[in-house]
Order: sequence, then C-alpha cells, then structure tokens
Amino acid sequence: MRPLKLAAAMLAFASAAWAAEITVCRLVPGWEQAGPTREFVADNLFEYMDGNAEGYLIYGFVRMQGVTCKSSGDSIVIDVSEMTDPDAAYGIFAANRDPNQPMAAIGTGGQILPRRGTFCKDKYYVELAADPDKDHSPALKAFVAEMERRISGRTTLPDALAWFPADKLVSVRLVPESVLGLRLLKRGYVAQYESGKAFVVAEASAESASAVMAKLRERFGATTPAKVADEAFQVKDQYLGGLCFFRKGRYLGGFANLSDAQDGASLATALAARIP
Repeated sequence: MRPLKLAAAMLAFASAAWAAEITVCRLVPGWEQAGPTREFVADNLFEYMDGNAEGYLIYGFVRMQGVTCKSSGDSIVIDVSEMTDPDAAYGIFAANRDPNQPMAAIGTGGQILPRRGTFCKDKYYVELAADPDKDHSPALKAFVAEMERRISGRTTLPDALAWFPADKLVSVRLVPESVLGLRLLKRGYVAQYESGKAFVVAEASAESASAVMAKLRERFGATTPAKVADEAFQVKDQYLGGLCFFRKGRYLGGFANLSDAQDGASLATALAARIP
C-alpha cells in the first residue's frame, strides 16, 4: 500500500502546486493578497460554503484553493475548484452561470459580469467575485485571461452535447445524479425539447448498462419491446409520461414526457444514431 499512498500524496501535492500558480493576486498589476490562502476538500467544504457545499459535491468536487485579492480598497475573491473530470467542471459552470447573460470565449466556457467572473477549462471550475458597489469587469477580465492561460488541458465542449438532435431543442444540461428522478440513472445529460426531453447516461461497461436496463424494466413493470440500438423498451408512466429507453453499448438513452402523439421509438432511434 505504501507505493499507492505515495502516489496519491504526490498527486495531491502536484495539484496544490498547480493551483498555487494561478491563485496569485499579482497576476494583475496593482493587486495584492489579503489574508491566507484557502484550501478545502470534500470533507470540510461546508466550512466555507455552508449550505452551498452540496451543490459542489454532487458534481464530483475534489478540492478547492482560493485567495482574496485587494487593490485600493477593492477586493476580488478567487476560488479554483478541481472536479473529477472535464464534464463535471462544465456541468457545474453551466449550472451556475447566468442564463440571461452572454457567454464568453474563455476555456471550455466562461462568463464575465460586472461583479462576477466564471469559467471552466479541463477539470477546473474557476470563480471570481468582486465587491458589489461598482463594475469590476476590467479587473475580472484581466485575472481570468491570466488564469486561463496557465491552465492546460481540454477546452472542447462535452461530446454528449452534440448527440442530441437539434430540431426543437431548447437546452441541454448535465444532471449530476438521479437522471429523470430515477436513482438507477446516475450522472447524465438531459435535453429539454419543446415537447418532451431526451437523456443519455454513460455506464462503466455494456454489461453494467444492460443490468440497469433489466432493473428499469422491473421498476416500470409492463413494458413493450422496441427495436432501437442494442435493446429498448417503451412504457407509460404516471409521472414521466410516455417513455422510451434504449441501450447502445455502455450508453443508456431515450425520451421522457412524451405525448400520445409522439413516436418514442423513432425519436430514440434518431438519438441513438448520433451516439458513437
């Protein structure tokens, strides 16, 4: 076990050392650090976030490093969160951004507002919060530009975002747990359409995905087989309306909240065709 513990310690040290390179107030001239650097992990994040910690943990929060910067009486609070993977980082960014404000071309995705800046890149989610009394966007943009430049890794959007057919698509978001309110469906993407919603959930293997399909059939009871991908079924549910579930390799997907006039199997076939 000693080599494993040493490897884990080295990984944690490398992550902390990396974070120290971007949580630096002097990245922007005229700003200085005020107070000590903050460091949190999943076990003690609630000490900093209080009631908001759960909103980070469900997205696969690993650790956070933060600092408060000051300049001529102004302050900016910077927090860098490491998530389990790039999809989780994009998921928490998308969940916290202001949907009524434009996105910025920063990392995988970003947003700069007068008193708040956020972006994600690879498996990192970065937040900057400024004093609420004036527009701090110039300083926020300067910090974000320098921080983003120091983070390496993936900048492309999650692959799943491109799998959902675009016709009448309203939005797509990552649901960190219990997709469709079903505990059997763990983390996955849900696309809201003008009528109904689609979903895609990745399992570890085709075998585990098939086992989940069997449990779903048992959970819903009387289901009707459908010819979609590797296996599929349709069912009517009191709360989720018309449903069509399918499995393609290790992926589970389908449609929910369908009306009687909608052909769930055809919609599911179109979705399955877009999944590699």
